[in-house]
Amino acid sequence: MQRVRRGILWLLAVIMVISAVPGTAFARPGYDRYIDVKKIQTGKTGQNMTINMVFTNIDDIDLEGVAIRFDEGLANQESDAFEDGETFTGSVFPFEITTETFDNKKIGNVKSGSSKTVSLTARVRRDVADGYYSVPLEIVTNATVKNDGSGLAREKINIWITKSTSTTEPDESEGDIRFELGEGQNTPFGVYPQVMNFDINFRNSSNITAFDVNIRMGLDQDSTKFPFDINDGSYNRHYDKIGGGETVAVPYSMAIRKDVYSGYYPITFTIEYRDSTEGEIQKSEQIFYVKVQNKEREENNGDFDPNDRTRARIIVDGFETIPETIYAGEEFELILHMKNASDHVAASNILFSLESEKVTDSAVFTTDAGSSSFVVNNLGAGQTTDLRVKLKAGAWVDQRTYAITINEKYDSPEFKNAEEKVTVDIPVRQVARLNTGTVEVMPDSITVGSETNVMFPINNTGKVLLYNVMVSFVGDSIQQNSSYVGNIKPGETGNVDVMISGAAPTMDDGKVKILITYEDENGVVSEPIEKELTLMVTEPVDPGFDIGDPGEFPADGEVQGSAGPGKVLIPVLAVVVIAAAAGIVFVLKRRKKKAQELGEETDNEI
Repeated sequence: MQRVRRGILWLLAVIMVISAVPGTAFARPGYDRYIDVKKIQTGKTGQNMTINMVFTNIDDIDLEGVAIRFDEGLANQESDAFEDGETFTGSVFPFEITTETFDNKKIGNVKSGSSKTVSLTARVRRDVADGYYSVPLEIVTNATVKNDGSGLAREKINIWITKSTSTTEPDESEGDIRFELGEGQNTPFGVYPQVMNFDINFRNSSNITAFDVNIRMGLDQDSTKFPFDINDGSYNRHYDKIGGGETVAVPYSMAIRKDVYSGYYPITFTIEYRDSTEGEIQKSEQIFYVKVQNKEREENNGDFDPNDRTRARIIVDGFETIPETIYAGEEFELILHMKNASDHVAASNILFSLESEKVTDSAVFTTDAGSSSFVVNNLGAGQTTDLRVKLKAGAWVDQRTYAITINEKYDSPEFKNAEEKVTVDIPVRQVARLNTGTVEVMPDSITVGSETNVMFPINNTGKVLLYNVMVSFVGDSIQQNSSYVGNIKPGETGNVDVMISGAAPTMDDGKVKILITYEDENGVVSEPIEKELTLMVTEPVDPGFDIGDPGEFPADGEVQGSAGPGKVLIPVLAVVVIAAAAGIVFVLKRRKKKAQELGEETDNEI
C-alpha cells in the first residue's frame, strides 16, 4: 500500500510540475514572471525567514483581490511522505507547516503594468541541510488570468538556507516580534532628476508591542547598489513603540543619482527594537524594493547601422476628455489610447512622459496630483493601452488649441532605448463676457409716433471675440427695433446708437427690454443677455383743435382783447416748435461730440 500511495503522490507531483511549465499564466515564452526577486533571500534553520518579493501585473487587464501564498499542494508531498516513514529532505518545502503557513497574503488590486511589494514569513525546519531550495508559490486573484482561465498562477523562487549556530530554542535570539514591509502599497517609482517622496508601510505582524524601535536604511556609495544621493547625515527613523498588528508609514524623500541605471533596487533596512521597555535590543533585517528610471545599461551589440534594426511604432490611436468641452481654469481628465502599430514587433519597458505646450514659459496644462509619467511593462504588436491623467487648463490662456507631447522611450527585441514623440492637440475655450455702460435715452418721454435716441456702450471684458453683436428693443409701447453693432474684440467697446419710435401709450412703469446677442466662431448664437431702459410714451396732441389761418395776423386792437381758439394756440405751437428744435440741436451736438471723441481715440491709436 505504501508503494501504491507513493506512486500516486509522485504522479500528482508530475501533474503539478506539468501545470507549471510554459503555457500557464506565469511561464509564457517571451514574457517575465509575475514574481520578481532581485536578491536571493537567505535564512537559518529553526528561525523565522521573511521572503521579500515584487509582484508585477504583466497582463493587459487589471487584477482585483490579488493574494500570494505558499503552494500547499506541492508542500504537502513531503509532509505525506514523512508520515509514511520516508526520509524528509525539505527539497520541495523547507518550512515548518502550521495552521498559518498557507494563509493568503493579500496584495489588493493591481493595475496592468503596476507593481507592488509583498512578503511571506515562515519558520525554517531545523533538520534541513545547507543549500539552495526552490519554494513553490501560488498567486490568487478574483479576476480570471487570461492564459489558463483559472485565476490561479504558480511560480517558484530560490532561497539559500544555512545551519543556525544558535544553541537556544528557535527564534529566542530574535524574539517573537516580526516586521513586514510594503504591505498593500505600490512599489515606489521615480524618474531622474525628480525627487522621490514615498512612504514605506512597516507592520508589526506579531501580537506583541515593540518598544524603542529604530529603523535604519542601508546606504551604499555604489550607485549600482543604492540609487539615491546620500545628502542627509542620518536616514534613521525612531518610534517609541509600535503595537502588535500596528502599521506605521515611514516617510522618505530621496534624490535620484545622476549616474544610476534604470531598474529595481533592493534597499536593506535594519530594525532594532525591544520586546519590553527594559528588554534587550534585538535586530531584524528586511528588504524593500524601489524602481527608478534614468539611463539604460549599454549592451555590446556591435557596430551597425541603427536603421538596420526593427523597432515597434507606438502611436496615439485616439483620445478623449472628460468633460468633452474644456474651459480655461477648469480641471479635466485626459484619456490617451496608445497603440503599438507594428504588426510583429513588441515593445517593453515603455516610459510615457507627458509634456505640455508653454506660453511665456508657463505650462498651459498642469497636474495638481499624481504623475505625468507612466510605465508600461509590455505592449505586444497591435495591442492598445490607456493612459489616464487629470489636468487643469490655465485660466489665463487664450481660446485656441494647445499641444501635449507624449515622449516615448522603450525597448524592442532588436532596438534598445528607442525614443519617439507624438502630440495631441487639445482645444481650450474661454467663457465670453461683456457688460454695458450707462443707457442714455433722450428724450425719456415721447408721444405716440415720435422718436427718441438711445445710446450706450457694450464692453467685451472676456478673452474671445464677440461676432455679429445684435441689440433688440422689445416693449408694448414701442415699435420693435434692432441695431447691428458688429464684431467686438477682447478689451474693446462697441457703441449702440438707435432711434426708437413710440407705438402706444405706456400702460405700465415704462420698462423696455434690451436684448443683446452674439455669435461664437462657429456661428452659434448665444442666449440673449437682458438689460432695461425706461421710456414713457404719451398720447399725441389732438389734431382736431382749430389753430386758425396761419396767414392771418390779428389787428393791433385784437391782441389785447379776447382771443379766439386760433389766436390762443399760436404761442403754444411756438413753444412746441422751439422745444422740438432744442431737442434736435441737443441730439446733433451729442453725436458731434461722440464723433469727436471717436476721432481722438483713433488719433491716439495711430
